[in-house]
Amino acid sequence: MDVPLAPDAHDRELDRIRWISNIPFWAVHVAAVVCLFWVGLSWTGLAVAAISYTVRMFAITGGYHRYFSHRTYKTSRAFQFFLALLGLTATQKGPLWWASHHRRHHKYSDQPEDIHSPRRRGFFWSHVLWIMVKRHKRADQALIKDFAAYPELRFLDKWERPLVGLMVLTIGLTLGAWWVIWLYLVPQVLLWHVTFCINSLAHVWGRVRYETGDDSKNSAILAVMTLGEGWHNNHHHYQRTAQQGFFWWEIDVTYYILKGLQAVGLIWDVTPVPKHIRDGVSRRPAGAESDSPATDPDPRPSHP
Repeated sequence: MDVPLAPDAHDRELDRIRWISNIPFWAVHVAAVVCLFWVGLSWTGLAVAAISYTVRMFAITGGYHRYFSHRTYKTSRAFQFFLALLGLTATQKGPLWWASHHRRHHKYSDQPEDIHSPRRRGFFWSHVLWIMVKRHKRADQALIKDFAAYPELRFLDKWERPLVGLMVLTIGLTLGAWWVIWLYLVPQVLLWHVTFCINSLAHVWGRVRYETGDDSKNSAILAVMTLGEGWHNNHHHYQRTAQQGFFWWEIDVTYYILKGLQAVGLIWDVTPVPKHIRDGVSRRPAGAESDSPATDPDPRPSHP
C-alpha cells in the first residue's frame, strides 16, 4: 500500500521538474542552434522566420491571451476553433491549459499563490521552470469551465503535442528540412522566450503607470517584440479590454489586427479601454467597490 506523502514532501513532488517529458522543449533549442550553423544565415530565411514568428505571436496574444484568457471580444464557434488551432502552432500547449493558468496568475498576481511570480520564486522559475513541473502539467478545469464546454477545444488541449509533431512532420515531408528550420525551429525558440519575458521580465523591468498591487511594468521594447503585450501594467490595471496600449503612442499591433478582424466581421464587441479607466479616475462614490474589473472573464457567451 502506498504511504501518503507529508505535506512538504507532497509539495516538493508537485514542484519537481519533469526533465524527461520536457526533452522535446530542450531538443528544439539544440536543433535550432545546430541547424543555423548547418544552413547559415540568409535574408530569405530571416524573412520566413519573421513572418512565422509574427503570425504565431498573434495566435498567442490575440487568441490564447485576449480571447481565451480574458474574452475581450466575441466571435463565431468556427473562428474560435481556428484561433485555438492557430495557437497550437506556437507550441505553448493547448488553449484550455494556457488560459486557465493565465487566469490563475491574474487572480493571485505576485501573491504566494501566483504560479509564476519572480517576486516569489525567482526570475528563472517565472520565465520557464514553472511550466515544467508536475503541479502545472494540466489545465485547471475549475478556471476554464466556459471554454472547456466545447469538445473540439478539449480535443486540441489533449492532443496538442501529437498535433504539433504532425505539423512539423508535414512541413518537412512537403517542403523540406530548410523550411522546418526557418518556418518552425528558429522562430519557435524566439517565440517561447519573448512570450516568457512577459511573465518574468515584465514583472521586474519597466515603468509603472498604475498602482495595481503587483509588480507589473510597462515596456515599449517588449510591446514591440510581443505585438503589444509589453504594456503589462496597463493590462493588469484593466484586464477586460482588448486594447493594451492605452494611448495612441503605445504601439499595440495585436489590437490593430483585432480591429481589422472586427471590420470584416470575423469578430465583434472588441472591448476598448474606457477613458476613465485609462485616466485612472474612479466613477464610483467614495466607499463603494473598486472600479477595477473582476478576475473572472465576462460570463456572456462569445458567439450565438
